[in-house]
Order: sequence, then C-alpha cells, then structure tokens
Amino acid sequence: MKDLAAEARLFNQRAVVAIVIVFLLFFVVIYNQYQLQIVSYQDYQTRSEGNRIKVVPLAPNRGLIYDRSGILLAENRPVFSLELVPEQISDMTNTLAELATLIVISDEQQQNFLQQVKQQRRFNSIALKELLNDDEVAILAANQHRFNGVSVEARLSRYYPFADLFTHAIGYIGKINRRELQQLDASGELANYAASRDIGKIGLERFYQQQLHGTMGYQEVEVNNRGRTIRVLRSVPAVSGQNIQLGLDVGLQLTAQQVLKQHRGAIVALDPRDGAVMAFYSNPSYDPNLFVRGISNTNYNQLLNSRDRPLINRVTQGVYPPASTIKPHLALLGLETNTINTSTKIWDPGFYNLPNSDHKFRDHLRWGHGWVDLYTAVIKSCDTYFYDLGVKLGIDRISEYMRKMGFGEKTGIDILEESSANMPSRGWKRARYNQPWYPGDTVPLSIGQSYWTTTPLQLTLATSVLINKGMLATPHLVTAFTTDDSSTPNSPALVPAIDVVNSKNWETVMDTMHKTVSTLGGTAHRAFIGAEYQAAGKTGTAQVVNIAQDEKYDAEAIDERHRDNAMHIGYAPYDKPTIVVVVALENAGGGGSIAAPIARQLLDYYFSAGVNQNE
Repeated sequence: MKDLAAEARLFNQRAVVAIVIVFLLFFVVIYNQYQLQIVSYQDYQTRSEGNRIKVVPLAPNRGLIYDRSGILLAENRPVFSLELVPEQISDMTNTLAELATLIVISDEQQQNFLQQVKQQRRFNSIALKELLNDDEVAILAANQHRFNGVSVEARLSRYYPFADLFTHAIGYIGKINRRELQQLDASGELANYAASRDIGKIGLERFYQQQLHGTMGYQEVEVNNRGRTIRVLRSVPAVSGQNIQLGLDVGLQLTAQQVLKQHRGAIVALDPRDGAVMAFYSNPSYDPNLFVRGISNTNYNQLLNSRDRPLINRVTQGVYPPASTIKPHLALLGLETNTINTSTKIWDPGFYNLPNSDHKFRDHLRWGHGWVDLYTAVIKSCDTYFYDLGVKLGIDRISEYMRKMGFGEKTGIDILEESSANMPSRGWKRARYNQPWYPGDTVPLSIGQSYWTTTPLQLTLATSVLINKGMLATPHLVTAFTTDDSSTPNSPALVPAIDVVNSKNWETVMDTMHKTVSTLGGTAHRAFIGAEYQAAGKTGTAQVVNIAQDEKYDAEAIDERHRDNAMHIGYAPYDKPTIVVVVALENAGGGGSIAAPIARQLLDYYFSAGVNQNE
C-alpha cells in the first residue's frame, strides 16, 4: 500500500528546494541587473557610446608669416594626399602593391610611409603620397570602396612663395619624428598635437612653434558599424596659431640676394634703434618647400655634400675673422682707457716689432704710412697703429670689453641656429691649448685676425652698440604677433651694455668711420662716391691662410678657397642712423673693392625705396 503521508512530505521538501533555487536564481538575476544598470552604468554607457561615438581631433591652422609691409612669406595651401590608417588594414603589403597599380607610388615613398608606421600610433592616419593631382584624386576616389582604411584627404600644407629667399630666417616645417614626439610628451604638449603632423624644424618656424601652432579642436561624431560618420554631435573648433610680422623687407632681401650673386657669404641689415632685422640673407640658399613634405634622399645628399654648404646659416653660424672692421671698436677702448687720444701718433715704417723681437708684423701697406694718428689709422686702416695699441691695451682689457660689445656671445636673436664664435682670452687659450697667452698673440688679434672670430650678426650688433653709445638692442626678426582681434608688438628695450666714460670718445670714433667713407683715401670712399646720403663705415680684408713674412699675397696664385674674405660694416645716415649693414664674403678679395660696393647697393635701395618709412 502507498504511504501517502511520506509521499506528501517528499513532495513538499522538493517543492521547497525548487522554490529556494528559483528565488536564488531570481536574486542572481536581480543582482546582475543592479550591477549592470546602477553600479556599472557609467562604465557600460561609455563603452557603448565608444562604439557609436568617435572623438575626431581637429588640427589648427598654422599661423602665417608676413614681412614688414604685410607681404605673405609663409602661407597654408590646400593639398590632397593619399592616407592610410594602419590599424584598419589587415594586409599592408598587399594594399600598398594594389595602390601602386592605380597611381605612381615610388619605392622611397613606400619606405618613408612604413618608417612612419613604426614611429606613430597605428590608429593615426598616415600620408603615403602627398600633392596628388586631379587625375590621381579621381582614380583613387573611384576605387576607394575596395580598400578599408584608405582615403583621400584634403589638408592645408605649408608653402613658402619666395622659395630660397628667406630660408635661413624663416626656416621650414616637417613631419614630426619620434624624438620630437618624446619631447612633446615630456613637456605635456602631446595632446595638443593629436591631429598635427608637422612641426617647425629650424628658423622662426621652430623658435615660435608654440605660437604658430595654435590649439587643437575636436568633433564628437556618430559612426555606423563600419566606422563611417553618420552625423556630428558636438564640435569644438580649433584655435588657429598666431600670425607673426617680421622686420624683414622683401625688397631689401631681394636686393641682398641679387648683389651677392655667386659670392658665398651673408648680408645683415638692422635698425639700431630697436634691433629689428630688416635683411637677413645667407648665400647660397635652398628651397625650403623641398623639406615640407619630406625631401628625397637625392636632393638632400646634394645639399649635404655641396662644397658651398647651403645648409649653413652664414648670418648666425658663419664664423669669420672680423679683420679691420673691429678697428673702430678697439680705438674706442683705447680712448676710453686713456691709452691713446686723438693726437697720439706713431711711426709706421710698414711693420711692427715687439720689444726684443726680430719678427716683423707687416702692415697692409708694405712701405708704411709714416706718422699716423687715430684718424689716419682708421681712415686708411693702418695695421701698425693698431698692433701698437693692442699690445698697450693687453688681451685682458680687449677680451672683457669686446665681450660687452657682443663678441664671443650669442646675440639672443629669435632663432636657435646660432654660433657664439670666439672672443679669446688667457683662460680660453689655457683651456684650449694648455699654453699661456703671449704678447705675440695680441698683435694679430688687434687687427681682427688670429683666434678672434665673429658671426656677421655679432658684428652687426657690436656696430649698433657703438652707434647707441653703449646701449644694446637684442636683434630680433619678429616685430609683432597678430590674431583676428589683436596685435602684440615684439620690441625688446635698449639695455646698457657698456659704461660710457666720455661720450665724446664715442662721437670721435663714429666720426672716423664717417671720414673713412667721405674722405679721399679712405678705404670705403670710392664705393660711396655720389651717394645721396651721409654714410659711415669700415672695411676689412681677412686673411684665410698664413703668408710668410717676405712673401707677397697673390690671389691668382692660390686656391680660390684660400683667398681673403671681404668684410664691411656701415650705417646711415651718419647723424641719425636708422640702418646698420654688414657684408661678409668668403674668399672674395678686398673689403674696400668688393664688400663696400655691395653695402652701397643695399643702402641705395633702402633710401630710394623708403624702407625706413615703413614703421
């Protein structure tokens, strides 16, 4: 017989267990719903939106660069480029091969692209080929459906309309490399470059990278399951970089390029009143547009291996003996220390001897100048007078004073490519050669030879200090930063560099430079005959290789690269200078016959074109 009571108890027990299990499972479901919808809501919402919404960074427009008259020197032009996103391409080798069947893609372009893939994040869009023509754009647009992660993009690209005219001043931009990415990351600026591909490499483009670059914007866009944009949800526009205006003048720069012709060298023109640079040309130059989208190995090797060294900025990196151009500065030191006065005379037989020495330091005039005073010494560039003055002054006073003038120090101009050149001293020679300083070292130093070297810009600055009676204006290329709403001037104040003992000494030295140009027999007189303005100046001829005591210099008998450098410093108008010009020519010959006429042509243009009125 059945035990109905036992069966009822067993059923009840099983029912209770089943109900408990159901409740437990229901509790688990409720708990999971709570975790998903309440506790982890923000996390899953973010993930969901991430699949549907994409944040696209927007690159800012790079600031423009203008000359002093508002002529555009660096602009942004629209270009089409073939771009790939590595993360979205499963077979990169096959994709590159198929694209190469549609348009011409060189092996070098493919190699450069693959190199960038290694350096940049794989989800970034990387250009394979830039500057696509209309036919290439049409072909790629018609076949784009065949390639995932491949697109034709329109972007703004830097362009320098004057090609090689302003290269060493403005510089150029190029693609961001790994080292630069690391520097941006270390400085905390990397996020602002999420949509940027280029960065300033040299010149003003590099020095003012932060101001020119601007601030990145972004778009929040809704995408479909293939990653294509459906609509824009929110947009924060990028802020364009600041425009910059330079003190450089296109006409003056063109004149500098034309008058230099085939000569290797540099021309600098500067406003001594505020340090604004008006001409800044190094010859030979090169086209910076070659570097913007990546220069070919062939073109780069031609520039790199050229004997004429076009990549060197001779204005700030060209290092030359200043030669006789520093005689006015040395004369000023002699006057300020009472070592000489305007009546001090020496006898010049055509050479100079140190006491108890038979070595003859030759004057450029082999038969000498006879009795020479300060004026004659500067006007006719008598070496013997300055040999004697230099020895009396001594290296310590010369080195200390000339450093205050700006020699041996970087000028502080707003580009980074600058050499400090060399203003020697006792300590320098001991550190360099482990030798003491001898009186015989001071003799050639006193006419700007031997260990003393300078850059053309340093020589320009030192001449400005002379004009400004000890006040120094830091040379600068940029005169103003502008946006759509405002303009901020960039004009460093004059600061004292040298304590003036007697202002009449400064006027005397400037008068000697004026007479060097205006007096018959002055080394720069012939070059300025007929000028419609009153100029002042000093020429220099720098010896490149040593000549034996009894040997005569013969330019035709030596290699062209060993011939003398031609130098000239000058300013005008004499009574109220508004421009300083320095010319430095490599292996060109005499300063009076070659460099001074070039300076004259630059000054002629300056006054005839009214450049000094564009302020």
